[in-house]
Amino acid sequence: MVPAVQSGSKISGGPDGTHEIGRQIGAIAVAGTVLALIGPLGAGKTQLTKGVAAGLGVTEVVNSPTFILMNEHVGRLRLYHVDAYRLGGAEEAWAAGILDDRHTDGVTVVEWADLLDGWLPLERLEIHLSALASEPMRRELHWTAIGSAHQRLAAEAFAEP
Repeated sequence: MVPAVQSGSKISGGPDGTHEIGRQIGAIAVAGTVLALIGPLGAGKTQLTKGVAAGLGVTEVVNSPTFILMNEHVGRLRLYHVDAYRLGGAEEAWAAGILDDRHTDGVTVVEWADLLDGWLPLERLEIHLSALASEPMRRELHWTAIGSAHQRLAAEAFAEP
């Protein structure tokens, strides 16, 4: 059965707004949540991830694991923060043990998820981040939620106040 898909977009007011959207996602995320973040350098992927960590109650510093590929953080749920930027492809991520079943007990955030095309779980919340041309500090987050659990997450996290 093909999972249902829902999509939408939201504008963040800047780095703090991107962080807040991430915090909202982290606060309501459940075990097995997968966030696939896509966007150019400086688009706000790590800022969004820091917000997810805050929403999960992670108290340690969260930085992009570009050179070590994955960091694990302890919060309400375990946060698996993956950065695929330096990987040679999805096969390398699999061989390194970055993509495996242990992530089902927590929340997995993958920066540069487009580099792992075809290897991520089908059910996920994919978020494309980009700067607005007219206001470069603001970000557009275009999201696609695949599967009912990720649709519920997106409906709550991206709801207008």
